[in-house]
Amino acid sequence: MTMKPSSNIWIRRQQCPCGDWKCYVKYEGDDQTSVSSQLRKNETTSTPSSLDAVFMPYVGQIFKTDDDAFEYYSNFARKNGFSIRKARSTESQNLGIYRRDFVCYRSGFNQPRKKANVEHPRDRKSVRCGCDAKLYLTKEIISGVTQWYVSQFSNVHNHELLEDDQVRLLPAYRKIQEADQERILLLSKAGFPVNRIVKVLELEKGVQPGQLPFIEKDVRNFVRTCKKTVQENDALLTEKRENDTLELLEACKAMAERDADFVYDYTTDENNKVENISWSYADSVRAYTVFGDVVTFDTTYRSITYGLLLGAWFGIDNHGKPVFLGCVLLQDESLNSFAWALQTFLRFMRGRYPQTILTDIDSNLRDAIARELPNTKHVICSWHVLSKLSSWFSLSLGSQFEDFKADFDMLYHLEGIEEFEHQWNHFVARFGLASDKHIALLFSYRSSWPLSYIRGYFLARSMTAEFYQSLDAFLKRILRGQTCLQLFFEQVGIAADLRNQSREWLQYMHIKTCLPIEENARSIFTPYAFNVLQHEIVLSMQYATTEMANGSYIVRHYKKMDCEYLVIWVSQDEQIHCSCKEFEHSGILCRHCLRVLTMKNYFEIPEKYALFRWRLESSLVPVEDQNAQCNSDECAQAFHSLAATLLTESLFTKERFSHVHQELIRLLDHVRDMPISKDFVSNTAANISET
Repeated sequence: MTMKPSSNIWIRRQQCPCGDWKCYVKYEGDDQTSVSSQLRKNETTSTPSSLDAVFMPYVGQIFKTDDDAFEYYSNFARKNGFSIRKARSTESQNLGIYRRDFVCYRSGFNQPRKKANVEHPRDRKSVRCGCDAKLYLTKEIISGVTQWYVSQFSNVHNHELLEDDQVRLLPAYRKIQEADQERILLLSKAGFPVNRIVKVLELEKGVQPGQLPFIEKDVRNFVRTCKKTVQENDALLTEKRENDTLELLEACKAMAERDADFVYDYTTDENNKVENISWSYADSVRAYTVFGDVVTFDTTYRSITYGLLLGAWFGIDNHGKPVFLGCVLLQDESLNSFAWALQTFLRFMRGRYPQTILTDIDSNLRDAIARELPNTKHVICSWHVLSKLSSWFSLSLGSQFEDFKADFDMLYHLEGIEEFEHQWNHFVARFGLASDKHIALLFSYRSSWPLSYIRGYFLARSMTAEFYQSLDAFLKRILRGQTCLQLFFEQVGIAADLRNQSREWLQYMHIKTCLPIEENARSIFTPYAFNVLQHEIVLSMQYATTEMANGSYIVRHYKKMDCEYLVIWVSQDEQIHCSCKEFEHSGILCRHCLRVLTMKNYFEIPEKYALFRWRLESSLVPVEDQNAQCNSDECAQAFHSLAATLLTESLFTKERFSHVHQELIRLLDHVRDMPISKDFVSNTAANISET
């Protein structure tokens, strides 16, 4: 096996935060570890499901390329208990290679070799026995198109064919996947002998001994080859790392000369070589002044080429999208490295501290935040917790894991701290996890991840699934297709430049309740913030209020009268507070407060509860013409009238309804495929007003 060329490859951090260096995390759905997602199904059975549709080749069968034919024949062979190899090929000056011979792995006879001049030469028996199973290909060119056809085929073997559990052990089918290669090298560097490495992999994958898709010999050969290659390339790789890091530093200096608002900093080691480096842009610093209240510090990825950890800072803008604030490359994950990164970031942002910082689970990072950001709330992102559950508990819990996830989700959403700790003890006892190190780890971080603890922390909706998906997409966009750090720097610069961001179209926001407070909200909030608030306004109509003697209100859902929320109203300065703490958590009023405000005859959102960070005027990227909203109302009224008539007419018969339903689906698909025109809304509104 050969090592891959030293391109800049980024992978997810796999070291588990529990502190056990032998423990690592695999992420469901991650491309880097996709082999683990269906491990038991794909590796304990020798034949992938895709092979079930492979039929016996036949003379005259046509393939686009000789590689396609080899893959097809190889799949057929694996399904039928043997493997194949490439034999003779015939070449001409005009056609190039025009014939390919593929044969059974036991075809032919082994040629006798000269015995080595050693005391005890190895006398290895050959598996070749003159088997005549074969597939011969011939190239032909028809109307300028090249294709290959089967000119000879035989499926007659003179040896026994293997069963499924044996054929997978043939050399042609023994593969060590990339994710397993990385794990093998990690364990080898830690001093594990090959036989123990195999046992660790079997335990981690939950397979029976001997059921891996490779054998101990393959692991030994892989480790030996890699060690030799690493030794040969170590000097070159070290030189590449030093040169590329210097090039990155020079790129930062050049950028600072072109743009006085670009900021960067770095540290050097005892040999005066670049150790850590961080930078940010003018747009990022400007964005931080508006959206720096909540910061996500993502440390998901590290470069295996340079041995650097990537830390990226993001805010969430008024459209619910991630806004890039800066990044850092660190040589290690020590307390001092994280502390330097945080100090540098604060200096870039002119000393303004965020209210809340969201991170992954990491003890050194936690200690650095406590030291450098003493007044900032530290929250562990829920997706970082949830993404580790399968790796930590699915194997040990087996069929109980689904129940475990359901109970864990219930615990996460509990409102009271005392209730959480009480239920946690029952949860741990139910699944027999009292001595589990990962359960202990989660409990030690309990002040940072369950909603019962962080409900009062301001997060500005940074823990929604939509925000995480957008953030992950941003990271993958800047990490793909690189060969050096300078290209990475250029990609980050392009992604961070607000001039390259798509303009926000002011999507139509239709009114659902006709309440004046909803009309007011539509005029001041972005579509993202308005949709969230509108959902709360709609639900507020399902709540009943009971006024208390002190002017406070008890708010209950009309179907869940046993669940109540306390809303405190201070009329002197128009203050309103709810026990659910949704406004403190997201910056958007909850349904309980909105119910009280509506009852108090409020026709507008009080100024202090319409945060600037969610308003249209805080947008970093210009928003399309806001006057289009009025024209859209005219369009909506016309469509509502037409739709009401269409519904009435279609309900007379089943045939009418089916026809209208099918035509509407077809029409909707057609409209979605049409290009968007800036003048569409205004022109349509004008046409409507003329009719």
